[in-house]
Amino acid sequence: MDTSGAQEYDRLQELKTFDETKAGVKGLVDSGLQKIPQIFVRPAEELAKDLNYKRAQIEVPVIDLGDLEKTHRHKQIVEEVRIASETCGFFQVVNHGISLNVLDEMLDAIQKFNEQDVEEKKKYYTRDNTRRVRFNSNFDLFTSRTASWRDSLAISFSDPDQINSDDLPDLCRKSVIEYSKLVNNLGNILFGLLSEALGLEPEHLRNMDCSEGHRLTCHYYPACPEPELTLGITKHSDPGFLTVLLQNQIDGLQIFFQNQWVDVQPIPGAFVINIGDLLQLVSNGKFRSNKHRVVANRLGPRISIARFFSGPIHMDKIFYGPTKELISEENPPEYKEVLLSDYLMKFITSGLDENFLVNYCKR
Repeated sequence: MDTSGAQEYDRLQELKTFDETKAGVKGLVDSGLQKIPQIFVRPAEELAKDLNYKRAQIEVPVIDLGDLEKTHRHKQIVEEVRIASETCGFFQVVNHGISLNVLDEMLDAIQKFNEQDVEEKKKYYTRDNTRRVRFNSNFDLFTSRTASWRDSLAISFSDPDQINSDDLPDLCRKSVIEYSKLVNNLGNILFGLLSEALGLEPEHLRNMDCSEGHRLTCHYYPACPEPELTLGITKHSDPGFLTVLLQNQIDGLQIFFQNQWVDVQPIPGAFVINIGDLLQLVSNGKFRSNKHRVVANRLGPRISIARFFSGPIHMDKIFYGPTKELISEENPPEYKEVLLSDYLMKFITSGLDENFLVNYCKR
């Protein structure tokens, strides 16, 4: 007798039951459970594979942006950005000009949103991607192989000035508005450095509208009773151009580099920067969009706030392909040109664990 259909139906029912609570993973934790539900348990072969990876003795580069305006230091910073972007695709930045007070207030606001009365939080629970403010657990809950141990508040906007809206939750409105504008400015500085690191004019990537299309995704990872069985976020790469990440002091972020998982240790006041798939595409593979994940933890909550720069997502017929200045006979295009709207829609409708850049964009 074939029972696979029944098993699949049971899993789907579990997912629906969990989703319909609108309380997320924190709701499970608040209920006092000691074992995680089956929908969060990773397959046995995946857990076994993790045991074979070496423990990394590598540290993600930390780049000091202080004295950026001084010519000699500017050249050094561009070179540090180039090396990090061509190798692990990740680096941390310090002395970036945004005060520790602003960062702490933003982290605190997101924690307060998640820890408020659940009935108030449910008002924002949705899987409608057209909504500018969306609270849910696992945007890919029904397409991923395994659910992940996190809840998320996503805020989408095409322009930082557009964000001053009554759509935002009261508990984090002021912090989100201030933080978003400051991180937008930092993103523009980073795109200038990345342009120079590619041997292009400082305005090149900004002129391609790479710094448009902003989205904040604020993750809340509750303490997990069985962290060895699940993940906070499964292995993936980011689909946009660039991600600027703020995290609190509970670790968990790992990048996959040189066939091993490397911990990205939290540094007070630092941002974690990573290259996205679209920047790997337009750089014709010169910059690397590396896979990364978040492991679950008995400590919590871990809080992270990712600012995604994904291009002009609300404009029609925007195409991106390898930058012509980086193409030659010796360096032919590795990727095909993609329509931005189609590209991002395919990402949203596939699971986070898909090998997206290779499957969709490789020539």
